[in-house]
Amino acid sequence: EVTDLSAIPESSTKTMFPKSDNLGNLPVAETVGDLSSIELTNFLAISESSAKNDVFKSDNSPNLPAAETVGDLSSIELTNSPAISETVTKIDVSESDNPGNLPLSKTVENLPGRISDFPTLPIWQDELYLEFHRGCYTTRADQKRQNRRCEDLLYQAELLSALATICAGADYPKSELETAWKQVLFNQFHDILPGSAIAPVYAAANLAFAEVDRACRAIVLKSLDAIADRISLPSPPQPDARPILIFNPLNWARSEVVAVPVSHADWYICDLSGQPVVSQIVASGTPSQFTLLFRATDIPAIGYRIFWLCHQTAQSQAFHSQTAQNSPQNSQVSNATREQTEFSKFTYGIAQKNGPCQEMQFAGTKIDLENEFFRATVDCETGNLAGIWDKTNNREVLNASGGNQLQAFQDSGQYWDAWNIDPNYQKHQLPAPVLKEIYWVERGEVRQSLRVIRQIGKSEFCQDYIVEIGSPLLKIKTVVDWQEQHILVKTAFGLNLEAEFATCEIPCGAIERPTKPQTAAEKAKWEVPILRWVDAGNGSFGVSLLNDCKYGCDIQPDRLRLTLLRGSTWPDEQADIGIHEFTCAVYPHAGNWQNAGTVRRGYELNLPLLVKELSQLEEKRDRTLPAAGSCVDLSAQNLVLMAFKQSEDNPNLWILRCYESEGKAAVLELNGDLGLEVVEPVDLLERPTNLTDKLHQQRSFKIEPWKIASFAVRRATEF
Repeated sequence: EVTDLSAIPESSTKTMFPKSDNLGNLPVAETVGDLSSIELTNFLAISESSAKNDVFKSDNSPNLPAAETVGDLSSIELTNSPAISETVTKIDVSESDNPGNLPLSKTVENLPGRISDFPTLPIWQDELYLEFHRGCYTTRADQKRQNRRCEDLLYQAELLSALATICAGADYPKSELETAWKQVLFNQFHDILPGSAIAPVYAAANLAFAEVDRACRAIVLKSLDAIADRISLPSPPQPDARPILIFNPLNWARSEVVAVPVSHADWYICDLSGQPVVSQIVASGTPSQFTLLFRATDIPAIGYRIFWLCHQTAQSQAFHSQTAQNSPQNSQVSNATREQTEFSKFTYGIAQKNGPCQEMQFAGTKIDLENEFFRATVDCETGNLAGIWDKTNNREVLNASGGNQLQAFQDSGQYWDAWNIDPNYQKHQLPAPVLKEIYWVERGEVRQSLRVIRQIGKSEFCQDYIVEIGSPLLKIKTVVDWQEQHILVKTAFGLNLEAEFATCEIPCGAIERPTKPQTAAEKAKWEVPILRWVDAGNGSFGVSLLNDCKYGCDIQPDRLRLTLLRGSTWPDEQADIGIHEFTCAVYPHAGNWQNAGTVRRGYELNLPLLVKELSQLEEKRDRTLPAAGSCVDLSAQNLVLMAFKQSEDNPNLWILRCYESEGKAAVLELNGDLGLEVVEPVDLLERPTNLTDKLHQQRSFKIEPWKIASFAVRRATEF
């Protein structure tokens, strides 16, 4: 065992190892092949004599030379592969001058065994699916949720602080962002994010996630204030009206329901022109705590719009009653549990009911929630979705088995308990959950919410079916008090269609996976990883299942299932015990997932509009931003912004990184109120590419399908 490289004499020290199949006998962490001898030379003072590594014939097919070695070898002799010429080929690896003077891995361009030299080699054209550790998609669900949320918060913190620096001269929090990123990246290391570490590890990880959350939220709020301080506000519809800033962190215009905390039930919302907007007051059951809901329409790409929060005073009563008499929700108060509305996030208490909101005895066995896009029917005996009628496409979305079926299975403990799901879990399905309660939480014009509470073992599932005005999504918000061990729970959606493939989101792209596996490799994919969505369709109609923190999924031609929770006990007996929160959404659509904008719907579920109440400030000369505007617009509908941040090397440049999301070429054209222009394309390390001279001063840039593209940009005009 070599523990101190500096202690090795400059003269070559030779260590002999007997021939063995046990790689654990080698003094290096990674090696391939059966090494009979290794010469270890002092890495800090490498001897002029070369280190020789004899690679003997291994059992690997097709007998190619080892692809990975460890050490700074000045020469390698590859001699024992029947497909390679008997002539010994030597490959020189130049010495690196990296910090620490340790060798770096380098691409060896002249390595024999290139694909062109072996025309008979099989080609694997698919994902490299690991037929193992499928449980890591789900175990320690709290870590998955915190990781997703912190990544989204970091994206917003970088974006907004960059915009605040550009348009308001605010200090860019480079050090704080770097610290936060490093904390999140550290927590992504195996075994933390996979969920297979011991309990003390997660105590530290949770503290790190909490610090990232706190730091990013502070940066977001400070940046929103700086941007708002440059917005020229129009005259308010009444003297005491308060401006509300709605900010869209995504690079396309959108409309959705937002929530504003208020102290009284007699507040209402007006748009920029002073016209009342349909709104709904939700009571929390606590005096002076209400939430005002309204649909914020047409919020520009990476931009904002001002609305007015108006108080229904005696002076404004006549005006308001005349202009909003068709919006009874402005005066009618719905009852609900307390909602935490910062950044439009909701947190419902377990089975908590307040005020006059009592359990209702429904006539019949079905309850409907409905908006202009669909009618969702809930079975009062099971709590499952009995159906979703798509009004736009005039068809039923679900088959007879229904949707949101909570299915529990015995997931027998294995040696690698946290890592692996029992391959035979489907043979051990447990009884259906017991329905405990069902009642309305909200029934307004802006939002309807029906609560269903079910029991699995000792665990309680509190789920809200949510339908919002103007939204094609049926959301299902879930809070679980999980107390099970060696139990796996999925939510199943039976679909009224037959899909040959299901399309799953993967990092910066999507992949098709067969629903009717034929080969052994395909059959091994009985649990697959996804990101924000999975879609099943037949070309003319499809259904996307979205989520905000779930990663395990299984697919059939007429069914999609998300894996919600597991109950592993090793290496941590209490791994997932406790409270969990997550949201999924059903999105029926015509055509394929690209035409339906499923990528955008997935991002919108994870990154809701930001809401910030502003103070009425005195007029300033430098209030040069309009009351509604887009800071940055990428133009192409299939481009997704990944990052907008200050350059690591030049504080006067900004890095814009995006990717093509639908498998077709796109053209980037920068627009927006900040007057930004592309300086040059850069790589992921923010270095100019070989296209820089060719594309200098070009205004539009073609981006190939699925490509990640980065650009250095600058502000071209002053306000």
